[in-house]
Amino acid sequence: MPHHATVSRKTPLHAKLFLLLVTICIATAPAAAKVVAERIGDGVVRYFQNEQARENTLPSLALDHPRPALGDAPAGFAVTPVFSTGPSALHGDERFVTTIDIQPGTSLYGTGETPGPLLRNGRVTECWNYDAYGYDDSYHNLYTSHPWVLAVRPDGTAFGVLADTTYRCEIDLTEGIVFRADGPPHPVIVIDGPTPKDVLQKLGELTGTIEMPPRWAIGYHQCRYSYFPDSRVKEVADTFRAKHIPADVIWMDIDYMDGFRCFTFDKDKFPDPAGLNAYLDSIGFSNVWMIDPGIKNEEGYFVHDSGTKANVWVQDKDGNEYHGYVWPGECVFPDFTNKNVRSWWSGLYTDFMANGINGVWNDMNEPAVFNVATKTMPEDNIHRADPEFGGPGPHARFHNVYGMLMVRATREGVMATNPDKRPFVLSRANYIGGQRYGATWTGDNTANWYHVDVSIPMMLNLSLSGQPFCGPDIGGFAGDGDGAMFARWIGFGALMPFSRGHTAKGNINKEPWAFGEEVEATARRALERRYRLMPMLYTLFEEAHRTGLPVARPTFFADPTDPALRSEDDSFLLGDNLLVAADVTPGRERVHILPRPVGGVAWRRFDFPGFDGLPDSTDPDLPTLYIRPGGIIPAAPVHEYFGDRPDQRDELTLLVCLDADGKASGTLYEDAGEGWGFRDGQYLRTEYTATRMNNEIVVQTKTLGGKMKRPDRTLKVRVLLPDGREITGAGRDGRRVRVAFED
Repeated sequence: MPHHATVSRKTPLHAKLFLLLVTICIATAPAAAKVVAERIGDGVVRYFQNEQARENTLPSLALDHPRPALGDAPAGFAVTPVFSTGPSALHGDERFVTTIDIQPGTSLYGTGETPGPLLRNGRVTECWNYDAYGYDDSYHNLYTSHPWVLAVRPDGTAFGVLADTTYRCEIDLTEGIVFRADGPPHPVIVIDGPTPKDVLQKLGELTGTIEMPPRWAIGYHQCRYSYFPDSRVKEVADTFRAKHIPADVIWMDIDYMDGFRCFTFDKDKFPDPAGLNAYLDSIGFSNVWMIDPGIKNEEGYFVHDSGTKANVWVQDKDGNEYHGYVWPGECVFPDFTNKNVRSWWSGLYTDFMANGINGVWNDMNEPAVFNVATKTMPEDNIHRADPEFGGPGPHARFHNVYGMLMVRATREGVMATNPDKRPFVLSRANYIGGQRYGATWTGDNTANWYHVDVSIPMMLNLSLSGQPFCGPDIGGFAGDGDGAMFARWIGFGALMPFSRGHTAKGNINKEPWAFGEEVEATARRALERRYRLMPMLYTLFEEAHRTGLPVARPTFFADPTDPALRSEDDSFLLGDNLLVAADVTPGRERVHILPRPVGGVAWRRFDFPGFDGLPDSTDPDLPTLYIRPGGIIPAAPVHEYFGDRPDQRDELTLLVCLDADGKASGTLYEDAGEGWGFRDGQYLRTEYTATRMNNEIVVQTKTLGGKMKRPDRTLKVRVLLPDGREITGAGRDGRRVRVAFED
């Protein structure tokens, strides 16, 4: 309809009246129809379809706390959404639609946990948490929901868009950016910044960042569905130590339970869980045990009876207990949207954690339900949600946050039981912002080369969606695979933020030694690399906690203006200074696109000495490592677990790559690795700089913060020269170290 119309003397009377009515409607409509744009941060604008939508909007579960308006949007703000209604691309039903135009050459990323390549242009993703066992490239939705897109313009500037809704939501990137969501009109938050890193830091400010994890959780994890009985658990742990393969954590899947009843132990298979955990602790292993949301509907089972007494179960549309089938059989499900239910759930961990349990794994929490086509509970089930979540509502509104609220309640229970320790919780289902409560992994993948290939881009897009603590099941959950595949997978999987080997029941064994001596040697070299790089990894986790930046980053972060890097997803950065370039196809036929030289100096390839005395780079199944010109990477001696060495601060090695000006720098963060002393300043943040001065390279130390005393340790220096040579030196940390240099 045009905004004006011409009326002549020949216009019929009824048409004149109609046009007069249209004119009146247009004149009075703008107040209701005008888009509301409000600033909620520097470079952050929240849009509503109109004032009525603003008044009726539901509370945000993505943001870590409410964000009041700070004023009107800046004049000429770079990104403006258009609101409308239209049909779903996947289902055909009418949706609330948000459209954002992009300029040609803009690269799109994010969208959370999604199969396929890093670059999301041309793809449609659905935010609807789903039990996607054995998924492939045809799946539009997996286990988590992140209604978020990161857009990088041709000039390297960036913006991000968050559709702030918990309802089912499509993200259509076939032409620009389009969100199509069920439910009432929702706000859209746009973050604009000079770089992708700037946008992600602002996302972290809005949705929260990860808590600092215990250092053992950054080690290697070994799992399968399932290790049982307890003698098998000990056998696996003992073999790691006997073979000197680094590892920190052993996991217990559902077979430890009595008939899959959560918070119970099978008296025959696991008669003494506290004793098992004490044994694991004695040889340097932490432990993680699974807890699911489906509670067996059985009188006499203490969890069921206490939950029924407290009236905690999700209800069907008629107000009755909802029953669905999962591993124990017929189950009831806690309504985690209610604070009384979360408090009840948290209390169940008191006795459970008293068995010496270190970490908790929340699985099946989409929530998964067997024997129904949707694989979940009905969308018209009723949740008695807290006012802070918008009050009671249908499962359609709370489905995508069910897992997040479960892991929140779990974390609170773990914290209440062990207040002096940092909790570790892993959740299969989650929602954007859920990184505040737990880590995640990419679900039930398959032992095939497709999943080897997509492991890196899936991890990266989760990282670009606010969840830096993530990774795949190394070796593949479904199916067997073979030794060649496992060797390649653990080669780069050992350097992902969350590094865990896992496989399903009935499959072959997939421990690092299960495929023979040659693959075992590759796995040992790969894991030794992780543990050598632990100082850098731990520093990056603290940076993620403090700033919201990912631990692992796309290669294009090295130069967002380089179009050649935009689709590179066979490699990834750890921080700014380390590039990991992996071969993810059987024939190694792909060519890596490396960042351009910095000031004429190329990224420098490097390696570590292997356990057999050979450079680990001689192993063709390990990824190639590169250091950025101008970067310093802190590394440690090989150790097998957190606490392995009598004093893990007795030696530090700096890998140095000078830039064109003969300079380099890097940062190291240290604390106790456990507990909360770092909040009170019990940490040490150090900047190391290296400068070429005539015929020597001088390495200096500067304390940037923290009250922790600097360890009295050896400081070794490896200077990697552009011509392939390497020169070394040594001294004491905190003092100048001079490395002789000859042209």
